[in-house]
Amino acid sequence: MTYNRFLLTYSLQHIETMGYTLLDKIWDTHVVKTIAGGRSILYIDRHFIHEVTSPQAFNGLKSRQLDVLRKEKITATADHNVPTLNQELPIQEPQSRQQVQALTDNCADFDIPLFDLKSPKQGIVHVIGPEQGITKPGMTIVCGDSHTSTHGAFGTVAFGIGTSQVEQVFATQCLVLQKPKSMRITIDGQLDKGVSAKDLILFIISKLGTSGGTGYFVEYAGDAIKSLSMEGRMTVCNMSIEMGARGGLIAPDDTTITYLKDKEGAPQPQVWEEATTYWKSLYSDTDAVFDKEYHFNAADIRPMITYGTNPGMGIAIDEQIPENANPKALEYMGFVPGQSLIDLPIQHVFIGSCTNSRIEDLRQVASILKGKKVADGVNVLLVPGSKAVAKQAKAEGLVEIIEASGVQFRQAGCSACLGMNEDKIPAGEYCVSTSNRNFEGRQGPGARTLLASPQTAALAAINGTLSDIRKVI
Repeated sequence: MTYNRFLLTYSLQHIETMGYTLLDKIWDTHVVKTIAGGRSILYIDRHFIHEVTSPQAFNGLKSRQLDVLRKEKITATADHNVPTLNQELPIQEPQSRQQVQALTDNCADFDIPLFDLKSPKQGIVHVIGPEQGITKPGMTIVCGDSHTSTHGAFGTVAFGIGTSQVEQVFATQCLVLQKPKSMRITIDGQLDKGVSAKDLILFIISKLGTSGGTGYFVEYAGDAIKSLSMEGRMTVCNMSIEMGARGGLIAPDDTTITYLKDKEGAPQPQVWEEATTYWKSLYSDTDAVFDKEYHFNAADIRPMITYGTNPGMGIAIDEQIPENANPKALEYMGFVPGQSLIDLPIQHVFIGSCTNSRIEDLRQVASILKGKKVADGVNVLLVPGSKAVAKQAKAEGLVEIIEASGVQFRQAGCSACLGMNEDKIPAGEYCVSTSNRNFEGRQGPGARTLLASPQTAALAAINGTLSDIRKVI
């Protein structure tokens, strides 16, 4: 279906009504049929797969002697279990090797193109989609990974699915779903210097909690959101699920269109104007009614750090741990109520993940590291989100700056975001991480994770302690 036909379909469906949210506009044009209980059979435009959640789904197809319905709608890559050193060599960790090999074999069996470790397009699934122009406004996007919400930064309905649903999309290119409720979070004003998109979303989660968005699709709006780059918007949407939301999305605008122009997967010149006309129609109507709304002032947001064992346990870097903080979480982290985390000695820094591993993140990190050295006793990993990011970082001279500081610049992958590969944090040691989760054992059994922005992480690497980035920026 062309962009104009999508736009016409929406117009005809709603010609007598007004007040539709961005979620409505995308969801409703993808409903194949409404069935019992008000559920929707929803058509899926793009299906991303990786090595962790696809093997069982492929086995289900084989057991039922089914083929993949629309192979051209699938993007496959290896990311979660891959090593970030010596990727040209056989994978040493047995389970990781088995899962990556299963993805390779299944893609070959079903004739699905795969961005494997030898491909220049390989990388974290939520990084390669946008950078290659595969992710475009108005789409429905799924992946067997919770942080699929990242793609919502482009004005898409993007969300994670379970393994059984991966099989459903393979077989039918559709899912049976209940439409989520709608929430809008508006951030007025402008962010101060030293305050990033990561700080913004950690602030929101600290206010709403890890269940504040449960049952909702969240649209982010306001001047602070509009001022963000696409990389910043992806960071915000990426962590929407950390407050329980089904996904997050941001209306496409000129920033979106400029980012996508000339990307490999972007619409061809002969349909570019048609595509952008459709994209510009993707916004919530002024009289749209949301099921829930929140408003925040950007001036209230400061550099953030987490102190506990979920992303909602966050404070401004210059605040103290709340007196009513969860005792079990504090015991695990080795903290006490009322404690300041400024000058806390740390042993590890991880810069990467689908949250903060794009070229803009690396530029920010390099600007902090330039001419300085990592503190003694601190192990720092910087893992680019894709081979394309690594290539660009090298071309810009960022890799030279990063490695000269004593940081290990690795190969693309999910790395120490999660304990599913060789990059783990030792038990009892602190890691300042730009990833999205700080659950117990997330980065390795007993590891203590403090979520932060790339700038805060880079400064911690230099000082060997937690510090306020505003003092040096």
